[in-house]
Amino acid sequence: MGVIHVVAEAAKLGFVNGHPDWCNLGQGQPEVGPLRGAPPRVLEIELEAADCAYGPLEGLPELRRAVAEHYNRLYREGKRSRYGPENVAIAGGGRLALTRCMAALGAGSVGYQLPDYTAYEDMLAMHLGRLNPIGIRGREEDGFRIDAARLAEEARDHELGAYLFSNPCNPTGNVLAGEELADLVALARERGLLLLADEFYSHFTYAGEGDELGPAGGPVSTAAWVEDVNRDPVLLFDGLTKCFRYPGWRIGWTVGPADWIESLARTGSAIDGGPSRPAQRAALTVLEPQRADQETRALRRVFAAKRNTMASALRAMGIRLAPEPRGTFYCWGCLEKLPAPFDDGQAFFRAALERRVMTVPGEFFDVNPGGGRPGESPYRSWMRFSYGPSMENLRLGLGRLAAMLDEARS
Repeated sequence: MGVIHVVAEAAKLGFVNGHPDWCNLGQGQPEVGPLRGAPPRVLEIELEAADCAYGPLEGLPELRRAVAEHYNRLYREGKRSRYGPENVAIAGGGRLALTRCMAALGAGSVGYQLPDYTAYEDMLAMHLGRLNPIGIRGREEDGFRIDAARLAEEARDHELGAYLFSNPCNPTGNVLAGEELADLVALARERGLLLLADEFYSHFTYAGEGDELGPAGGPVSTAAWVEDVNRDPVLLFDGLTKCFRYPGWRIGWTVGPADWIESLARTGSAIDGGPSRPAQRAALTVLEPQRADQETRALRRVFAAKRNTMASALRAMGIRLAPEPRGTFYCWGCLEKLPAPFDDGQAFFRAALERRVMTVPGEFFDVNPGGGRPGESPYRSWMRFSYGPSMENLRLGLGRLAAMLDEARS
C-alpha cells in the first residue's frame, strides 16, 4: 500500500534509493543528511558489552527516562503529574509500536479518521476477528479535521472504545492544537475513550497567515493536555523516525499510563522480542536537550521553506490544496481541475513515473481494513506530494510535473 507500491512500480523503471535523476515526491521520510542549522549527524556510537545481549522488552531504562523527560520538558512544565520511565515503552519503529498496541486492545469498535496513514489498514485488518474498525470521513470544508464535537457523535453512535488518528496528519498536513486537542482529551476522559495519538510529525509545524508560512514556535502534542499521566486514557506514539531524521534506526516509542505500558511490553514479547540495544544507545545522544532543540528548530526552518516552495508550485499547476498544510512534510492536492487524464490520481502517478517523479495516489489513504467498505474511493482525484527530499531535488521534480501538465494543455 501507499509508498511501498509507489517504490515497487518506480523500481520497474530503474529507480533505486539515491539515484540522482529520480525525484521521490512520494517519500515518507525527511532528508537525512546534513541540514542547515542542525547539529552534526550522529554517525558513531559507543557500545557496552551488555549491548550484545537481549534488552528489556519495554526498552533500556535510561532511554525510557530520557523520553519521559523529553515530554516533561516540552509539554508538562509546571504540571503536578509528570511522565516517568514507567510511562514509556520503546519499540523497533513506529509501525511496531502501533502494532503492539493493536494486539493489546480489547474487543470492540475502533474509530479512525479518513484520510489517514496507509499502514493503519493492515494493522487493523490483522485483528478483524476482535476489532471493529469504524472510519470517520473528514470533510473538505473542515480541512479534513475531526474535532471533539464530531468525534463525540461518532463515539456515541458506534460505541467506540478507542480512536486512532495522526496529528499532524499524514496525508493532509492539517494540525489539531491548543483547545482543539484539550477538547479531545476532555472527551476521552469523560467517556473512557482511548485516544491513540500518532504524533510522528509533532515537530513539523508551521505558522503565519497567507500562502507563505514560517516555522512555528514549537511542536504540538496531546501530552500538553493530559491531566493525570496514569489515569487519562491517552497513548502517544512518536520516535526518531521523522522529527529527528533517523528513520533507519527504527526507534519509536509509546508514552501513556503505566498499566498500558506494561501491556505493550507483554505484546512485544509475542510480536518482536524487544528493540535493538545499539540503536537505543545512539538515541540517548539524539535526545540530549540542547541537541534535540537545535535539530528540531532547524527542521522547522528548512521544511517551512520547502513547504512554501511546493505549495506555490502546485497551485501554479492548477492543483488545489485542501487544507493548506500547517504540519508534516506533505501537500494534499486535488487534481480535478487538471486536463484529462491527469485529473485521476492513478493516471497522474503513472505519467509522472515516466518522468522519474514519484507521487502517491490519494486513494491509498482511504483506509479500508479488509476491504469492507464497498465502492470507489472519493480520493481518486487526490494526490499526496512530499517535500521530504532536499530543496534541489524538490525543485527538479516540481519542474518536471509542471512541464508534464504544460504539454497536456498545449
